[in-house]
Amino acid sequence: MLESLQLAPPDPILGLAEAYRADPNPNKISLSVGVYKDADGKTPILDCVKEAERRLLADEPNKAYLAIDGLSEYATLTRDLLLAKCVEESCAATVQTPGGTGALRVAADFLQRCVGTSRIWVSAPTWANHGSVFGAAGLAVDSYPYMDDSSKGLNLDAMVASLSSIPAGDAVLLHACCHNPTGIDPAADQWGRIANVIRERDLMPVIDCAYQGFGDGLEEDAAGLRRIAGDGEAIVCSSFSKNFGLYAERIGALTVVGGGPDATAAALSQVKACVRANYSNPPKHGGAIVSIVLADRDLRSRWEREVADMRTRIRDMRSLFVEAMKAQGVDRDFAFILNQKGMFSFSGLTRLQVDQLRNDHSIYIVGSGRINVAGITPANVDQLAAAIAAVL
Repeated sequence: MLESLQLAPPDPILGLAEAYRADPNPNKISLSVGVYKDADGKTPILDCVKEAERRLLADEPNKAYLAIDGLSEYATLTRDLLLAKCVEESCAATVQTPGGTGALRVAADFLQRCVGTSRIWVSAPTWANHGSVFGAAGLAVDSYPYMDDSSKGLNLDAMVASLSSIPAGDAVLLHACCHNPTGIDPAADQWGRIANVIRERDLMPVIDCAYQGFGDGLEEDAAGLRRIAGDGEAIVCSSFSKNFGLYAERIGALTVVGGGPDATAAALSQVKACVRANYSNPPKHGGAIVSIVLADRDLRSRWEREVADMRTRIRDMRSLFVEAMKAQGVDRDFAFILNQKGMFSFSGLTRLQVDQLRNDHSIYIVGSGRINVAGITPANVDQLAAAIAAVL
């Protein structure tokens, strides 16, 4: 039966990582996969994580299965970090998931199987895997406008107009902060307009929160999420891959905000049924690390400092890149990158230019032109700028 299978196309992001690893050029640069890198181009393990692991290994009593919804302390700490009491405790419930992607898939199953939602709307553009995750669960995927091509900023009027025409009962995916791939986030008053139209149209907001702390700060980056969730029903899919550097541990969460305690309890029971039919229960190690750090005052302070350091480095690399492009004398202003937030920027490079960067300069960028700013270092920025100037 397998003889008739065709090779699946490579993943547009992870496939680039494989090509990068196979490239023999010693000066190759990867700006594709969304992984934080330090000034030496390495993905570090946070000091607070190392200390939490030491404590965990010394005190861990067993390797027994977790409950379907994971570690209860992890759920409480995660919910507090995201919502900060903007929702009544009895109206929000959290399950631990294998990464933010796992949370998105559970959310998709829950919407399709339990809520009866048939369609979800995502921003154009959005993370390349969103469509695949939601589509695999049986949801139809459509899009609403997001970025203004000329200003490289948010096209709020077009976005709100599109949301205003979506049928009641459909789901809408929103990025809590550090929009992937554009780096463009709504301001506080703009979040208010978005929240109002979602409630007026009776839409189900699904909020992808993968980069809390990488934009303006841990509290500031949750402002839009809290504005939406504080209004009523919402589903929040969050991840600790970036702000804890726990990529390989696959640690995320799905938080359901209900209209009341009974509705929330019923939603949690259905979410757990979706988990049971999918991966049964989550892995322990990553959740235990996060719980130890967030529950300990000293470790949490160290974590917050380390997140701030990563955020500052990303901002510095934005400025360094813009200055390097100015030094190349190209006939294009890249200053818009300074206004974008988080790890990613939408560079405006065409697919042909991206291909030229890869083939001629061993520089790996996603076909859409998305750049992982965290992959830029003081050592490679001049090489990068010269290569982009060449393909422009």
